[in-house]
Amino acid sequence: MQAALRVQLGRARRALRVSELAPRPRCVGPGSVPSPRCWSCGVALSGLDAVPHFCPRCRALQPPEPRPDLFRLMECDRSFRIDTQRLQRRFRSLQRALHPDRFGQSPAEQHYSEQHSSLINKAYQTLLHPLSRGLYLLELRGVEPAQETDCDEDKEFLMEIMEINEKLAEPQNDEILGEIETLIKDRQEELTKEVTAAFERDDLQEAKKLLAKMKYFANLEDKLKNKKIPS
Repeated sequence: MQAALRVQLGRARRALRVSELAPRPRCVGPGSVPSPRCWSCGVALSGLDAVPHFCPRCRALQPPEPRPDLFRLMECDRSFRIDTQRLQRRFRSLQRALHPDRFGQSPAEQHYSEQHSSLINKAYQTLLHPLSRGLYLLELRGVEPAQETDCDEDKEFLMEIMEINEKLAEPQNDEILGEIETLIKDRQEELTKEVTAAFERDDLQEAKKLLAKMKYFANLEDKLKNKKIPS
């Protein structure tokens, strides 16, 4: 009986020593996220701020972040006023580096490169156009999306939109369509300047109202393009 107890006690002591030597899981505080690891070699990817991620050890292309900052992705300042030439250069550089044809030997990397390519196109289009860039900035700042109803109190503006819509509803006339096209372009440029000023003084609610107006003119621009398409 005593011999059996001594055997069990010895096993327990050995198990305890093994557990003490085993690596302990890293403590993760509340709200923190464990560091991701490379899908190919398993190395920790913590501290990598560059997007897209390439593993520092094996150089395998990593999947894109679930909700990346599009300004950071395109190496632009988080501002309504951006350098469009710099944006275009970054877009072309990423397109070349991440083209799926460069990853034909690895199905996983080719799949990730397709995801990155789609994300890069989305980022470029979002930041290139003033309306989508402004709406994205509001989203990053936690402001509800601008709606066309935000302009309901501006009766003069609504009358202007109604008059343009009435002209677009008339039988096609190239001269009138040209006048409308110039008017829409001029008003969009004016609103872009006003939105820039609103963001620079951090007046997000004013920026939201102005972006709502830009939505109206974007819709008019679409109607104009459809009107000019030969039936």
